[in-house]
Amino acid sequence: MSYRTADSLPPVTLDDVRGAQKMLTGVARVTAMEGSRHLSQLVGAPVHLKCENLQRTGSFKLRGAYVRIAGLLPEERAAGVVAASAGNHAQGVALASSLLGVRSTVFMPKGAPLPKISATRDYGAEVRLHGQVVDETLAAAQEYAAETGAVFIHPFDHPDIIAGQGTVGLEILEQCPEVRTIVVGIGGGGLAAGIAMAVKTLRPDVRIVGVQAAGAAAYPPSLAAGHPVAVDNPATMADGIRVGRPGEVPFRIIGELVDEVRTVSEDELATALLLCLERAKLVVEPAGASPVAALLSEPDAFEGPVVAVLSGGNVDPVLLQRVLRHGMAAQGRYLAVRLRLTDRPGALATLLGVLSVVDANVLDVSHVRTDPRLGLTEAEVELHLETKGPAHCVEVGQALREAGYTVIG
Repeated sequence: MSYRTADSLPPVTLDDVRGAQKMLTGVARVTAMEGSRHLSQLVGAPVHLKCENLQRTGSFKLRGAYVRIAGLLPEERAAGVVAASAGNHAQGVALASSLLGVRSTVFMPKGAPLPKISATRDYGAEVRLHGQVVDETLAAAQEYAAETGAVFIHPFDHPDIIAGQGTVGLEILEQCPEVRTIVVGIGGGGLAAGIAMAVKTLRPDVRIVGVQAAGAAAYPPSLAAGHPVAVDNPATMADGIRVGRPGEVPFRIIGELVDEVRTVSEDELATALLLCLERAKLVVEPAGASPVAALLSEPDAFEGPVVAVLSGGNVDPVLLQRVLRHGMAAQGRYLAVRLRLTDRPGALATLLGVLSVVDANVLDVSHVRTDPRLGLTEAEVELHLETKGPAHCVEVGQALREAGYTVIG
């Protein structure tokens, strides 16, 4: 499917992307391209992972930030730069500014993960915590820019940012010249627009597929309307692509050059993240795993060889723990069950014996004795179990019922 906007002339050219590539020599890494046997078997064709999660600062964002800041006039550099971000863009701007000798101020939400705040400071930025959500943080950064004269560095809606991100596309063509499909996550659209511009100019036969989280999918309605449309209250674990409205500049390019935009569910994102960790031994954040989620959701829809862009690996350890457990549940490898038993000595040990026979690994046990819903001699137990898949979950439930336990959920 091809989309077009009223203004079909892209504001970024291949020469811009090539110029950005020269500028980034010695600054951004040429990240690895790793094959995935498991995904290749599912798709029925070679699948390669473009590992931008291994980029400096842990994501592709350094590319665009460096090109944008390097292009500032001397008087603009002297005024410093300011950005707003919950993580990846913050770190990219901080490192790029430090490398170029420019003072940077980064506004982050008060609830931003501590590792991301610490990393942004370590890269040299002054961090200011403001607001509970990124929109409030963004407004504060723009107000700061108006008051101080600092240059606001937008995370995706600027031609220099898009040209920098487009260098990922040039690397893909160099590393996998036989590529037929490139799958890339979309938030505001800077990365997808840059890759599409670079790749489609050189190889118009390559199919570009964008991926959004279903709870934050602003591009499908925007493309249908022919102009950017805001999505109220975007919600997804993939904070790297949780953007409520497409950028004006990337939207024009994506409307012209991206062949299709797909959406993936939270379960699919969690499963994809777990697969990257277990099978590819790569730590990837939910946004970075979105292309893998798309491949898992409909593997027959992609002509190979396929390159899936793992855009970032900056995942908060607390979120990673939750997502991994969610991914295990989505695969039927994690089972939460509540049941009632007689409150007597040895009752819990007997229950655990039943679970041992069916080889279910107990992760957590919660034992409740005082609740108005319970009878005088009853207790309620909630168990979190590690299982071997959907069939094993059914086997566990059946074994508990056959042992005489009342399974509540």
